[in-house]
This record gives sequence, structure tokens and C-alpha cells, in this order.
Amino acid sequence: QVQLVESGGGLVQPGGSLRLSCAASGRTLDTYTMGWFRQAPGKEREFVAYITWSSGYTLHADSVKGRFTISRDNAKNTIYLQMNSLIPEDTAVYYCAAGARILVYRRTNANKYNYWGQGTQVTVSS
Repeated sequence: QVQLVESGGGLVQPGGSLRLSCAASGRTLDTYTMGWFRQAPGKEREFVAYITWSSGYTLHADSVKGRFTISRDNAKNTIYLQMNSLIPEDTAVYYCAAGARILVYRRTNANKYNYWGQGTQVTVSS
């Protein structure tokens, strides 16, 4: 089992920044991919970014590329999502997820992640 606890959400004005954190515990994560997904009201869950725990390889969705950055701190077993230049369309509940041995071409698919955090609300509004 892997436990994931997110933090860092909140209310921010357009153009502002937030950093989300996801602390992982429960087992060694060497074979895991860690992802961030988001879900806005009335919409399906959407891929945001992922990072592989072992190599640190990252991929970001086109909608956030250049504005969001995913990273990890191995010593703290924590991943982060730095969000800059936030826009109202970024408003959603953000979820951290973990999955073991996910094939490269499936890492943007939420169904391939076994463990999920509780979610943290991000609201971008003036």
C-alpha cells in the first residue's frame, strides 16, 4: 500500500502561483510513476503531469506546459507541482497519484494509477 497526502491548495488571483506537495509513504517507490491529475466541476479527471521516481523523467500536459513544473525530493518522499501564471481554467481539485510499472505510453491515463490522495482544491479567481 502507498499512502499519499496532498497539501498546498487554496485561493489565488489570476497570474499568481501555488505549490502543491504530495507526501508518499508505505513502500519503496523506485518502480513507481507519480502523477498529478485535476478535476473541475462537471468535467472528467484530466492529466496534468507525471514524474518517474527512479529517473526523474517528466511529462507535462500541453495545457500547463511552461507554467507548471513537477519535481520530486527523494529524501522526503515527496513530489511537488509548482504552478505559475495561474488562470481561472486551472480551477479544479488536484489529485496526486502513484502507479507501479506503468508503461510509458499509458502514464497519462488515470486508470493506470493504483493509489490516490484525497485531493486539494485550487481556485483561481479575482
